Amino acid sequence: MQLTGTPFLLLTIVLVPVSIAVALLLWGRVRGPKPFQALSRIVMLLFCQLTAVLMVFVMVNNANLIYGGWDDLLGTGNHVRAVPNVQAQTDGGPGNDAQRPKVIQKFEPVGDGKVPDDVRTTDLKGQVSGVDGEVLVWLPPQYDDPAYKDRTFPVVELLPGWPGSSKTWFGTLRVSEQLKPMMLSGQVAPFILVSPRTNLLGDNTDTGCADVPGKVNADTWLARDVPQMVLDNFRADPAADRWAVAGYSAGAHCAAKLALEHPDRYRAGVSLSGYNDPGTEDKSLTAKDPHLREVSNPLNILKAAKTPPRTALYVSGNKGDGLEAGEALKAAAKAPTTVTVQETAGAHSSDVWKPMVPGVFTWLTSVIPAAGH
Repeated sequence: MQLTGTPFLLLTIVLVPVSIAVALLLWGRVRGPKPFQALSRIVMLLFCQLTAVLMVFVMVNNANLIYGGWDDLLGTGNHVRAVPNVQAQTDGGPGNDAQRPKVIQKFEPVGDGKVPDDVRTTDLKGQVSGVDGEVLVWLPPQYDDPAYKDRTFPVVELLPGWPGSSKTWFGTLRVSEQLKPMMLSGQVAPFILVSPRTNLLGDNTDTGCADVPGKVNADTWLARDVPQMVLDNFRADPAADRWAVAGYSAGAHCAAKLALEHPDRYRAGVSLSGYNDPGTEDKSLTAKDPHLREVSNPLNILKAAKTPPRTALYVSGNKGDGLEAGEALKAAAKAPTTVTVQETAGAHSSDVWKPMVPGVFTWLTSVIPAAGH
């Protein structure tokens, strides 16, 4: 039974009145010594409370898709098959692993009722990173239009927070449902949207989207294996100018990091309520190593660059929740790097990020060219 599935949700709802009914039925029928009677009734009350808390948790999790499955919740899913030493790329661009044979993936509808039916998923075995995980893909309405049959499309990688699910952008933030009419009307460019798994370790640790020796090649998974899969299977443009990466919360940190670290693979990065210093997150792997903490900080990456990267950043956040990080990046940026900062109001939640989707993609449309030949 899936954690986010309707059957489990219905089970938790049914258990609440059942637990109350059981308690009412047995309350006066408990026999034995008074301590035993008291203990039995306490257990009944705790069972009632447990079912209520479980129901609320499942409802909140289904609404926000914080945990995509039991493995993520229990910390029992390890998606790292191997941790090879990754050789640096020499020719740049999202398609710079194109020398190897193409790998054609099998895609199926997600089909869990939490995301739109036109979102497809595949299980990808990362050839370079040693990471295995699901990747969700949504194609713009123009993709199957005969007028676009010879066109290639720009791509945006969508990263969730931590903990988070690859479904969250499509399920909770409703990114494809919000953008589809805007793409049809021409307000927003027809982007291919890709959301890969970022929760990779079985110990409930945030990878920081970094390559951590002996532990995980998360950076390589996101910036090489996932883009190469998209290029192998779809009419995606291989030019770095046609790629962007966006995220919220911990995914926002990753988006800024990847965009600044790999300007030969991404033209733009979007950070919604993110942070620069990974040391602010106790569960981050990069926070535990002083060197990784330093080199994974987007502000340090920007300052250390010998040549200012041709990267456009969109950074939003409330005071104390991403705004200061964006202002620091903007102050450090030198042409051709550009940083757009937007102050937001509200809690660190999807209620803030969801309505920002149209504006974010309008901005991306102004930065990244539309479908081309």
